[in-house]
Amino acid sequence: MKKFVVVLAAGKGTRMKSKLYKVLHKVCGKTMVEHVVTAAEGVDPEKIVTIVGTGAEDVEKVLDGKSEFAFQEKQLGTGDAVKTAGKILADEDGATLVVTGDTPLFTADTFKNLFEYHNEKENAATVLTAEAPNPFGYGRIIRDDQGNVLRIVEQKDGKPEELKVKEINTGVFCFDNKKLFEALKHVTNNNAQGEYYLTDVLEILRNEGERVGAYKMPDFSESLGVNDRIALAQATKIMQRRINEEHMRNGVSFIDPDTAYIDSDVKIGNDTVIEGNVVIKGNTEIGSDCYITNGSRIIDSKIGNNVTVTSSTIEESEMDDNTDIGPNSHLRPKAVIREGAHIGNFVEIKKAEIGVDTKVGHLTYVGDATLGKDVNVGCGTIFSNYDGVKKFHTTVGDHSFIGAGATLIAPINVADHAFIAADSTITKDVNKYDMAIARGRQTNKPDYWHKLPLSKDKEWE
Repeated sequence: MKKFVVVLAAGKGTRMKSKLYKVLHKVCGKTMVEHVVTAAEGVDPEKIVTIVGTGAEDVEKVLDGKSEFAFQEKQLGTGDAVKTAGKILADEDGATLVVTGDTPLFTADTFKNLFEYHNEKENAATVLTAEAPNPFGYGRIIRDDQGNVLRIVEQKDGKPEELKVKEINTGVFCFDNKKLFEALKHVTNNNAQGEYYLTDVLEILRNEGERVGAYKMPDFSESLGVNDRIALAQATKIMQRRINEEHMRNGVSFIDPDTAYIDSDVKIGNDTVIEGNVVIKGNTEIGSDCYITNGSRIIDSKIGNNVTVTSSTIEESEMDDNTDIGPNSHLRPKAVIREGAHIGNFVEIKKAEIGVDTKVGHLTYVGDATLGKDVNVGCGTIFSNYDGVKKFHTTVGDHSFIGAGATLIAPINVADHAFIAADSTITKDVNKYDMAIARGRQTNKPDYWHKLPLSKDKEWE
């Protein structure tokens, strides 16, 4: 059986009160429509067709290479939206899954189970349902005495006895593809909304003697549709818990999983420990045996094995095995920390490589620089890389020593085994084995205290 998927993503989502198109709001680092398409890809469909409308270009950009597209010019309802996919799918044999793009919590397993049930029962249409604790706002599944699906009644069109039903339509359907597009020709907009409902297809097929069924999934939370910021936060919380539980099953320890925020594409090795109030986002990879402490934030970075990150921020950077950073330090984009290096507290590194076993202890800025192995950088050192117009590079060789409070004004090269005296401002290259001293000589002024105007009235305490 060939499988096809139609994703409904044409609605603007006015209740989000946002300039951003609704399905492009993110849940754990990925847009809602991407979550839906990723789950759909899990059933190995022949084609995925996304229905777009307002903001079409932005959706197409996000799903480029993952989906074909059909354009719904006017918002005339779900039936009309699916109908626009007819140019691509109407003549295909197989089964078609229809799902909305604002339901990011559905899993590939749920879609697989729906397809299997639909095929096993030889249905013309199968609706995915769930038992809702509070069904208000959802379409209700109306069955006959034998449990067969008669129709789906929308909230605004339901009679009082129908609205008591708790089994709801999740908005996901599986159809015989050709029968779907034939039935869509007969859908009318004779309802309270004046729209063409996809749900009317079920009654049309049933009246034609076709089999219409329902597959009830066990987890109602998967069906959460996001129409406002409150639902977006709820979806994020559910997804966050799902992601963290999966990492825990794979051997990651969370001190407080409720407060650790991990994006969906993050990879973490086993025996890594993550404390509370940690944020890890984007395409970050973290190795095994790491320790990430409270308040750390890691974005689009690669962290090796046995790395300690103490209350620090890391962006688009790399830390090799057996390194550590923090507390309160910042790796800005293109920082590379080689194996065994130590980055202490209140250190900022930008577009710089810190060599093997090199130590940058505290209160230091390293920008646009390459530091060799086993270099010691003293407290308060500044790599001055910007003259107000251009950025310049500094190179420091292996086994060199940078004294506390030094300023290295780029572009310069400090050779291997060189020394820079504390509190020096270095503007020229330093040769191998040399010590550079660039500071004024100390002068002591004798008896200076008694020259002060108030010296006769005050004494040192």
